[in-house]
Amino acid sequence: MGLFKSLFQTKKGKLKARKYQLGLQKTAASNENLRALFTWPIIDTFYEELEEALILSDTGLNTALSLSEALQKAVKKAKVNSEETLKETFVDLMRSRYITPSENPGASLEVHFIMGVNGVGKTTTIGKLAHRYKEAGHSVMVIAGDTFRAGATEQLKIWAERTGCEFYAKAEGADPSSVVFEGLQKAQENGIEKVLIDTAGRLHNKQNLMQELDKMVRVVRRFEPSAPHQRWLVLDATTGQNGMAQATVFHEVADLNGIVLTKLDGSAKGGIVFSIFDAFAIPIRYVGLGEALEDLESFDMDSYLAGWLGETF
Repeated sequence: MGLFKSLFQTKKGKLKARKYQLGLQKTAASNENLRALFTWPIIDTFYEELEEALILSDTGLNTALSLSEALQKAVKKAKVNSEETLKETFVDLMRSRYITPSENPGASLEVHFIMGVNGVGKTTTIGKLAHRYKEAGHSVMVIAGDTFRAGATEQLKIWAERTGCEFYAKAEGADPSSVVFEGLQKAQENGIEKVLIDTAGRLHNKQNLMQELDKMVRVVRRFEPSAPHQRWLVLDATTGQNGMAQATVFHEVADLNGIVLTKLDGSAKGGIVFSIFDAFAIPIRYVGLGEALEDLESFDMDSYLAGWLGETF
């Protein structure tokens, strides 16, 4: 862990780094071939094999080729002459290329649109986000805008009760925009600071999804012209490059400014983080590293790289 030793200099940093390591154990194990390539002197087929290893890690072809080319240039520029400096050059490249910008604070009533297809962990993510914001001292309301999926409202209500947040919903099948409008009215009346809106995740008809989300956006802007401030897509990391197709559709619809990557503690290979950023310049905001309320972590590139590459890198 020499390259990432700075992560362990504070108690808080050490705790976060360890959570990433534990959550990404399966990912690190699957990247053994990638780690094994970093020896000195490099073999003739190093960059070709690096590309293959990156593709197997779910970076996708374009990102793998781009990273390989960038590393070749960086190695020449830095005059790399050892295994340690080769590794340092690769990590520095990843850090500089994929730095996550900080969240811009919204207005006094900050509105979050949380999107994602069914089954990615969207409801759970909303619950965990609500918990984080409550723990940070914010007042929070959850609005059940996914009125079409059976049981979605009840699941969200359970999370709101569990986290001590306010909750607004109407009957199953109600018009989502009316639910959002009335929920925001109540949030405004009660001085709520953070509003998390669950949205429908049906992709079988993109046109309907687009119209529905567009209508919801117009409703939100009656309360705050700059809203929705956070437009986040929840992706299941275990779906790998299938996540790119989901990101493409939702980005067209909602102009995403954040990704929440769930189930990284599963069999995820982790490279999807990099391909999404390369394709859309959408930063990863949070990652799910386990089942507990506290296992939704704000995305930290150094901790992620340490977990992704493994302790022996």
